[in-house]
Order: sequence, then structure tokens, then C-alpha cells
Amino acid sequence: MKKFGRRHRPFFRICAMDQRAPRNGRVLEELGTYDPMVPETDARARLDVERIRYWLGVGAQPSDKVGVLIKKYGPDGTHLKQQTEALERLAVARRRPEPPTVLPKQAAPQSAANDGETAGADSSAAVAEE
Repeated sequence: MKKFGRRHRPFFRICAMDQRAPRNGRVLEELGTYDPMVPETDARARLDVERIRYWLGVGAQPSDKVGVLIKKYGPDGTHLKQQTEALERLAVARRRPEPPTVLPKQAAPQSAANDGETAGADSSAAVAEE
């Protein structure tokens, strides 16, 4: 797992890496993501199941946390149905248009006193031109 994000907002990429590489070092292939801050618990991990099967088939060994994620959301995961439902709920929430927060301003009718001021200003400008 490669760690991204910022302080108090972590985000991880699940990767196939050489065992001797550092945590954020060179990656052989990215296999999914894990976002622990998503409000829907079952929508936190997204895995590429086919590629995970391949890497496990050629002898890759997952870390402890990735092993738990594969057990939940992997090829024969225990939470696959819940994950699908949670991802659909998040997609619907993103598609819903938000109501406008600011209402359009209505044109205020001008008062007769205001009209008189502008008319007086026009006549004084005409006097100045002569």
C-alpha cells in the first residue's frame, strides 16, 4: 500500500511491489485504492479483482491490511454485495443536483422621489452644456 493524502486525510493505493522496495517506492502495478475516510464503510476499497488473482497466482503475498481488504472485497469477498450497494448510493448522491443557495434578486420598483432626482440631474447637465 502506498500512502497518499495529507495530515488527518489518508488515502492509499494498493500496489504490487517488490518486497525489498520502500513503502512509497517503485510499483510493479496498481491494483486498487483504499480510502478510509469515505462515510460509507463498504465503499472504502476498490480492487481490480482479475489482476489481484493474477498476482496471487504467481506467488505474491499481500500485507496484513491488504489481506483483510482482499478477504472482504476481493474475488470471493464477504462484503461484495454491500460494497456494490454502497457504491451505487454514493453515485446517486453525486448525481443529485444541489438546490441553488442564492435566490436571484428581484428588480425593485423605483420610487417617484428617485425619478425626480435623476430628472433634476439631467436638467442641470443640460444647463451646464449651454
